[in-house]
Parts: sequence; C-alpha cells; structure tokens
Amino acid sequence: MANKISDETIEYVGILAKLELSAEEKAQAKSDMETMLDYIDTLNELDTRGIEPMSHVFPVHNVFREDVVENGDQHEEMLANAPQKKEQSYQVPRTFA
Repeated sequence: MANKISDETIEYVGILAKLELSAEEKAQAKSDMETMLDYIDTLNELDTRGIEPMSHVFPVHNVFREDVVENGDQHEEMLANAPQKKEQSYQVPRTFA
C-alpha cells in the first residue's frame, strides 16, 4: 500500500459523515480508504490516450419526444363556453375585496 491515511483524516471524515466509529471501525475504514486510493493509482497508470471519454457505460440517447404543439390555439372555441368574458379572457368573480 502506497497511500497512507492519517488518523486525523479518518476522524475528519467521520465528523463529515456524522459517524461515531469505534477504534476497530476506524482501522477498517482506514484500510479500506487506502485500498481504494491504491486502486485509483493503478487506474491512473493505464494508458488512455486515444480513448474517447464517456459518461455512461451503455449508449444513452434521448427518449423524450419533440415538444410540438399538436392542438394549436383554440382560444375562440374556449371563450365561446365562458359565462362571462372580458378582452379575450374569462371573467371570474372577484376573490379579494
């Protein structure tokens, strides 16, 4: 293991995560974090030149349909059903005095 995590770092991470860890749990967390950092170092050694960056393992495409107005403006037909109208709008009773 090349990466070493200090006891202060484990304490700090525990505070950030709002965890109360026992001494054994702290030791295990420290070992796990060191293993993860070592693995990241191994990944960083890989030659990725010429490999296109990606955000997903599987191809992702937009599944949403285009936002197209289908029924258009039916303003006049809707106003025809209004009990009262004023300036091309429904007129409703006042709700505030």
